[in-house]
Amino acid sequence: MGALDGIRVLDLSRVLAGPWCTQLLADLGATVFKIERPGEGDDTRGWGPPFHESSVVPGARMASYFMSANRGKHSVAIDIARPEGAALVRALAPHCDILVENFKVGGLRKYGLDYARMRAIAPRLIYCSITGFGQDGPYAERPGYDFIVQGMGGLMGVTGVPEGEKMRAGVAITDIMTGMYPCNGILAALHQRERTGEGQQIDVALLDVQVATMANQALSYLVTGQNPRRLGNAHASIVPYQAFATRNGDITVAGGNDGQFRKLCVVLGEPALGTDPRYATNAARVANRVALIAHLQALLAQWDQAEILAALEAGGVPAGPINTLDQVFSDPHVRHRGMAFAQLSAEMGEVPAVRCPLRFSGAEVGSALPPPALGADTRAVLRDLVGIDGETAESLVSAGAIG
Repeated sequence: MGALDGIRVLDLSRVLAGPWCTQLLADLGATVFKIERPGEGDDTRGWGPPFHESSVVPGARMASYFMSANRGKHSVAIDIARPEGAALVRALAPHCDILVENFKVGGLRKYGLDYARMRAIAPRLIYCSITGFGQDGPYAERPGYDFIVQGMGGLMGVTGVPEGEKMRAGVAITDIMTGMYPCNGILAALHQRERTGEGQQIDVALLDVQVATMANQALSYLVTGQNPRRLGNAHASIVPYQAFATRNGDITVAGGNDGQFRKLCVVLGEPALGTDPRYATNAARVANRVALIAHLQALLAQWDQAEILAALEAGGVPAGPINTLDQVFSDPHVRHRGMAFAQLSAEMGEVPAVRCPLRFSGAEVGSALPPPALGADTRAVLRDLVGIDGETAESLVSAGAIG
């Protein structure tokens, strides 16, 4: 049994932030109905290569990008731009607990699918709106893109080497976090609904999330009035806490406190370095960062990667390799935790997936459903929830309202 068994989600979102939120809800046991345009579907169905080729249906394939955020869902192909299609979504709403959408502000009003209209027909519905800049403010009408917001929200300003190009993160981390925050908000709203009997709208913006997740960097600025500097892989407030080169591969070392630093010095054969007044405290190490890092790098460059990692682990110093993804998924601990697994799809055959990282002692986590073929569940969902029979379904297909 999943923790959210019995909860139904009407998913009008596409691309990444919204689908990431609804995929997590599906992993927690909710039933998710992904509403997609007939014939086209979510934009990410076409975001390839790479594509996963079907082992069952010749010529069928699915974009890996789409697969990453849409397991555990039922695909319902409805054209909301047609009056019949919008009416079907309104008919589904009272049978659902949650609606997630990431249209531009006001974009669903012309279809009669905005919060005010949906609240009138489904007052218990929790309606989550994900946008680039929120439901109000001077930028509210702008479209939101992860890359743009990483720049606007400060992340790119602190990412990259000091004299190099400002860099975005290697994954769309703002979108991912903007999927996780609303999932938390939705669960809180479900809890509140138990007391009040009413749903509500949740307003989540990429820019708000990016600013909020600047964490210690944001507070560093607010406390000092000084912009944090780009430090590459180094840490603004902890030394040593960065990447180093060995003879045959890079490693990361986290000297999170004075004791760990002294242990590092012992492993590297220079215990006196750990009590040197220039480096004995973290504040001193931050002040003398350049000289210390140069010295540590010279020592670490004399070691093989595997040997120094083993020595650091034995010595109680947090450290690790910098892995490529083939190394990640062959790592014995990652394999033990079962982070990569396979699902079976009627259209695609066996498809790879990455497991939800949550583990519950009293509930199942993760859905057996693979990423859905476009429109695979349209007729079944409309039949079971709103009583659309076969003849009516055929007429809706002819009208272009469903696929």
